[in-house]
Amino acid sequence: MEQQIQLNDHNKQEYPPMHTCEHIINRTMMNLFGCGRSVSAHIERKKSKLDYALESAPTEDDVRRLEEAVNIVIAQGLDVTTEFITQEEAQGRFDLKRLPDDASETVRVVKVGNYDECLCLGTHVKNTSEIGTFKVISHDWNEEAKRWRMRFKLVAP
Repeated sequence: MEQQIQLNDHNKQEYPPMHTCEHIINRTMMNLFGCGRSVSAHIERKKSKLDYALESAPTEDDVRRLEEAVNIVIAQGLDVTTEFITQEEAQGRFDLKRLPDDASETVRVVKVGNYDECLCLGTHVKNTSEIGTFKVISHDWNEEAKRWRMRFKLVAP
């Protein structure tokens, strides 16, 4: 008899291309800037924003490098897959600090090819070729908070 997987309810409905792009942006920010995943996110169909804790403000060249790197990953046509593991198996592999206190014992891992993997309950495209083109539309720096906010949109494929 197959075991029934029990996950926490997900309280929001994402736009799959934008949400999947968020995963790619997070990994790319980690690769380019050595930071963690976004500290705050607001993901919508028309435009979205992500906040990152950084030591200094990215330059315009950095922003162009980010756009190029994210779009290269999108263009690879990577499959987006899921896997279910226990919280114990996730220890050391993922940052579990963002899990709610009442998180289920089983967690869902979303993988974007071999590029990124993270714990996520959201909705995603099946392949990065469904995302479109990533474009940073504005960004600003908060020196006191050491926070960089990026607003972005997707141009249809």
